[in-house]
Amino acid sequence: MPATSAPRSLRWYMIPVRVLLATFVVTLLSFAVSLFLGILGVVLAARVRGVPPNMTIAYRHVAFPIAATVAAVVLVSASFMEGRHYRQAKTLRRMEDQMHGAH
Repeated sequence: MPATSAPRSLRWYMIPVRVLLATFVVTLLSFAVSLFLGILGVVLAARVRGVPPNMTIAYRHVAFPIAATVAAVVLVSASFMEGRHYRQAKTLRRMEDQMHGAH
């Protein structure tokens, strides 16, 4: 019979830390990708029009709005997912405690 490790205690105060960390990482990644695509689009449009590229457009009108939208979506969805995971773990912990108490 395999040895079972002691289950970790539930830490509700870690939920905001995980949510903010996930939001920060995904926001940085989305900003980087959207900035890259924005720069490509600005350079391509400038080349087609025969004018020098204005890179501030890539930051102000492409990368920042996309990253802000992604941050809002990730913040809300990660909050709900972490809250649901915490409730499920808490319920499972109670069920385990009841099962071990019955033996």
